[in-house]
Amino acid sequence: MDRTVYLNGAWVAEGDAKVSVFDRGFLFADAIYEVTAIIHGKLVDYPGHLARLKRSLDALGIAMPVAEAELLDLHKEIARRNGIQDGLIYLQVSRGVQDRDFVFPEAMEPTFVMFTQTKKVLDNPKWKTGLSVKTVPEGRWSDRQIKTVQLLYSSLRKTEANRQGYDDVLFVENGHITEASSANFHIVTQEGVLVTRDLSNALLHGITRGSILHLARQADLKVEERAFTPEEAKAASEAFVTSATSFVTPVVKMDGVTIGNGEVGPISRRLLDIYIREHLSAGIPIAG
Repeated sequence: MDRTVYLNGAWVAEGDAKVSVFDRGFLFADAIYEVTAIIHGKLVDYPGHLARLKRSLDALGIAMPVAEAELLDLHKEIARRNGIQDGLIYLQVSRGVQDRDFVFPEAMEPTFVMFTQTKKVLDNPKWKTGLSVKTVPEGRWSDRQIKTVQLLYSSLRKTEANRQGYDDVLFVENGHITEASSANFHIVTQEGVLVTRDLSNALLHGITRGSILHLARQADLKVEERAFTPEEAKAASEAFVTSATSFVTPVVKMDGVTIGNGEVGPISRRLLDIYIREHLSAGIPIAG
């Protein structure tokens, strides 16, 4: 059965969900997006995703398409309409439709789309085996804290890496790792310190990243937010990536070099367990 999609105030079958060829999201990648996971009928980290959505819209000068309370209701409704208990909700807001022009009017009516993806988010085989990644030069636009749909460079590099037998890439800029193609990257030093890149416009301010660092500090782990090199990462005892779609996923090999003992590390496993437990408890139910 076709999914039901939300498009500009209407519920439509996915085959009928059409956007104008003059939409600036299509012509200029002038749009932002968010992805929220659902586990066991609960929205994961929703307040964080809402806050980042607002920040991204403000940064690009795009109007919020609906009120905050309505947006939460739409998340619940689209999950119910599509029978999603475990999966993802994708939303995208573009600046809107106008004839192709680099200069846009001050006030435009945004295009707002939401759809669901069924996914067994708690059944990730890479949680057991870990990821193999390769480093590549950073080539994305500079203001990466804004969650735009400008994802071509990430898609090209990850596709290239996949065809070479890797799971993902790590971007390197000025000798330091920024992040993975669609996830934040973390290492655990031989001394047991959790290290991740400090927040700046060099990387996306990941919602899962923030939750994991909060939980790590609550668990009395030492945390450092700073730049680090590929060489430091390869010498770590553990490494992992965090994102809304994969939570905490271990990295066991980098550029062909085994990280730690090549197995999923205890801190990665512990943080994943804590994260899932906390959000099964604190997530927002889609029912009611």
